[in-house]
Amino acid sequence: MIYEPAEDSFLLKKYVLKFASGKILDIGTGSGILAEAALKKSKDVLAADIDEKSINYCRKNGINAIKSDLFSNIKGKFDVIIFNPPYLPKHPREPEDSARVTTGGEKGSELLERFLKEAKSHLKKKGIILFVCSSLTGNVEKIMKKYKYKFEKLESEKHFFEELYIYRAYLI
Repeated sequence: MIYEPAEDSFLLKKYVLKFASGKILDIGTGSGILAEAALKKSKDVLAADIDEKSINYCRKNGINAIKSDLFSNIKGKFDVIIFNPPYLPKHPREPEDSARVTTGGEKGSELLERFLKEAKSHLKKKGIILFVCSSLTGNVEKIMKKYKYKFEKLESEKHFFEELYIYRAYLI
């Protein structure tokens, strides 16, 4: 199932257009909306997703895309890593196919934590991570501190059942 761009994608896209440069990686690319935005700032963009349909869709739209479970098939270091993760807590009635694009684990933060742990070895010395999460995700700032990231909340946006947050993180 390809993640349809929604409020989170559009909010993060604004910051991709502002900060993307150099060698860029879009993890969990889904429809490729963020990789496409990054291509307006750099020609060196790689999109990755665990979903084969997403990869094929991106390739048909001229985006360099590979299949990867987070960083499992990623080589090298990047100036900018973009991530619009599944970030909601697990809901017992959500179908498995939609949960794959919305659920970040039991608490909602497990996938993001795994990403932040693994991203360190793929981020250039002065590189940045741009990502979106939700007020329902859990204590994201505590996770970033755990993995020794310096960070700033770039924007928040209230929606009917949650608040979305855009973060820029980098290594200390």
